Amino acid sequence: MSNNIFEQIKKVNEYGQEYWSARDLSKILGYTEYGKFLPAIERAKESCKNSGQNIDDHFAGVSDMVKIGSGAERAVADYSLSRYACYLIAQNGDPRKEEIALAQTYFAIQTRKQEVQQQLIEDNKRVYLRDEMKTHNKQLAQAAKEAGVINYANFQDYGYIGLYGGLRQRDIHAKKKLKQKEAILDHMNSEELAANLFRATQAEAKLKRENILGQHKANQAHLDVGKKVRQTIKELGGTMPENLPIPDNIKESKKRLKNSKKKLMLDE
Repeated sequence: MSNNIFEQIKKVNEYGQEYWSARDLSKILGYTEYGKFLPAIERAKESCKNSGQNIDDHFAGVSDMVKIGSGAERAVADYSLSRYACYLIAQNGDPRKEEIALAQTYFAIQTRKQEVQQQLIEDNKRVYLRDEMKTHNKQLAQAAKEAGVINYANFQDYGYIGLYGGLRQRDIHAKKKLKQKEAILDHMNSEELAANLFRATQAEAKLKRENILGQHKANQAHLDVGKKVRQTIKELGGTMPENLPIPDNIKESKKRLKNSKKKLMLDE
């Protein structure tokens, strides 16, 4: 049996997402009866839960129609499994079986490749959004100056207070456990950066559109914008920015992207 067999039974849904049928996988892994394969699935689901992942994202219960003779069909229970789910199932199988050992190797390698690819996608988004923040923070500072803002740090704090549910910049810095000279924007993932970019662009637009003048009114405007962005995140069922994962310094993202480009050039 070759690694290719796992690609041959792979399926793709209408959204372009890959998945594997648990029933198909059980046969490839040497299980003669699907019922005997279910304990391995349950152990894998427990491992998924313990790793902090949402089980339903990786083990989707479905019903398939199968022919039972004379053209009749009946529904049978199955799972649509993600690549990560297949990896966990293989890890919870009997390594003495040749099929399980091969699956462990294949899905471990492929899962790692997928993780690396997803990391590079996130790195690209972070670097792009961080650069956008630099540009729009300058534009926001100019708009604030034209509005009569004297204490810009105070003005910025009001935006953060609105978006972060009362946390000032120093509070966010402390929550992220950053060193004194580290910037909070350099330790935001793409989702958090996008929320702050929306705050910055809308605050600038509001200052200009409403011809706001004076430190107090500008502060209030920034606070209102921050609160509105936070409310939108809440209504969409998103994670509040202060509770999002804290990534490594964006310098590491740039380093990974640079190394990836070097590797591509060497492979050409």
